[in-house]
Amino acid sequence: MADETTTIRTNDHGPVRVITIDRPHVRNAVDRPTAAALHDACAAADADDAVRAIVLTGADGVFCAGADLHSVADDRGPQVHLDMSRQGPMGPTRMTVTTPTIAAVEGYAVAGGLELAMWCDLRVAADDAVFGVFCRRWGVPLVDGGTVRLTRMIGQSHALDLILTGRGVSGEEARMMGVVNRLCAPGEALAVAVELGTQLAGFPQRCMRSDRQSAYEQWDLDIDEAMANETRLGREVIDSGETRDGAARFAAGAGRHGSPAG
Repeated sequence: MADETTTIRTNDHGPVRVITIDRPHVRNAVDRPTAAALHDACAAADADDAVRAIVLTGADGVFCAGADLHSVADDRGPQVHLDMSRQGPMGPTRMTVTTPTIAAVEGYAVAGGLELAMWCDLRVAADDAVFGVFCRRWGVPLVDGGTVRLTRMIGQSHALDLILTGRGVSGEEARMMGVVNRLCAPGEALAVAVELGTQLAGFPQRCMRSDRQSAYEQWDLDIDEAMANETRLGREVIDSGETRDGAARFAAGAGRHGSPAG
């Protein structure tokens, strides 16, 4: 599927939906219509029961260079709403989805592009991909969760290194910091991300999504409340019968000695 007016493309690879920002003339920077289209594409994927993983990427070897500053200068740029129920400036960055999300990063993921990558659960990146708060030099603030997600995911020391200096990181340094989960050769990020998404799609879905939900919700809770929430969510999975079905497959011989669980 493709929509030439919104510059967002979507393609399904089995249970994995790939959402591509397609504005290569501006390194896939996001203007107002693109932000809206990206938000809608992510919402549609999350609402589709056939989609078990979402891969977010950019066209022509670049993930996303952030907000389109040309459109900002012309008052056509992404909008920053104080009402947090409205979409984020870059599109989906205020959404809470239930579907696992993976960023497939080639080239630059900078400024708002970094924030989009950090919105995803996991990041697969070419070893020469560059992550950074490049908007530091232009007085453009992080308003798509960058100061929050980056700090929570990689720790305050590493996050402030990127936030204050605006420098770019790539390769092993990005992986060491925790910005990247998987490194791959240039040109292979999308294929590796789709393969990872397909792996996630093969697991019992209710259990995996429940554990994912607990991991996110614990940030707002103290330790006792977080443990109680984990137990409540886990009990719902057990009561659904999914755990019993998995135990029965194991008892029948599936998944032994590291083989797929089936």
